Amino acid sequence: MNAPVNAPADDRRRAELAANLAAVERRIDVACAAAGRPREDVTLIVVTKTHPAGDVRLLNGLGVRHVAENRDQEAAAKAAELADLDLDWHFVGQLQTNKARSVASYAAEVQSVDRPRLVEALAAAARREGRELGCLLQVALDAPENAGEGARAPEGAAGRGGVPPGRVGELADAVAAAEGLRLDGLMTVAPLAGHYAGRQRAAFERLMEISSGLRATHPAANMVSAGMSSDLEEAVAAGATHVRVGTAVLGVRPKLR
Repeated sequence: MNAPVNAPADDRRRAELAANLAAVERRIDVACAAAGRPREDVTLIVVTKTHPAGDVRLLNGLGVRHVAENRDQEAAAKAAELADLDLDWHFVGQLQTNKARSVASYAAEVQSVDRPRLVEALAAAARREGRELGCLLQVALDAPENAGEGARAPEGAAGRGGVPPGRVGELADAVAAAEGLRLDGLMTVAPLAGHYAGRQRAAFERLMEISSGLRATHPAANMVSAGMSSDLEEAVAAGATHVRVGTAVLGVRPKLR
């Protein structure tokens, strides 16, 4: 039920977030039931980028623990402001090596590990912080299966970033061998170009195949992060363990200044 229009702004926003969150939870419930999966198999991560720290505080009061950001400057400031809360911060954006130290200071999970140099930078930063940092390899399903390091979508297409499928094994080995890092699994974003463009279910099923291969050599790397506001049902049907939802919970993002 919506809060009265004369309610304090925080109360109105809390009611809005509670309604949106409940709707997303229902979608996950239905998707799990349709796939024959227990609801507890799927973790919701709320993507809070460009929304204020106050929204994150309200969400935490509604039971949200996992939140995601894609820009270090914004994420670091929010994490510091909300240090009193029980939150797991997930970094989901493309990450420059010179930001590794900052990200390692607050993130529980980096979901966008895509190259050896970043592995080295994150490992050094995690050791400096005296903590273990969870890592997901971001898989580029818009890149050729066996492309070399640095490959992306075809020229002129909007690539999502990540490591080509054929290089997942060696990058996984590098993460697993790096002191300070923990290999937790894989992440992808539905491609905008290439073979899987517009075929979210097929893309997520391919990610699950890659995950199965990864778990043959790294059994504990069983986290699969896939699906967003528009395609979480396809991700759950394919077997994703985590879905990243922003707009469906928080509404349209404010423009960056």
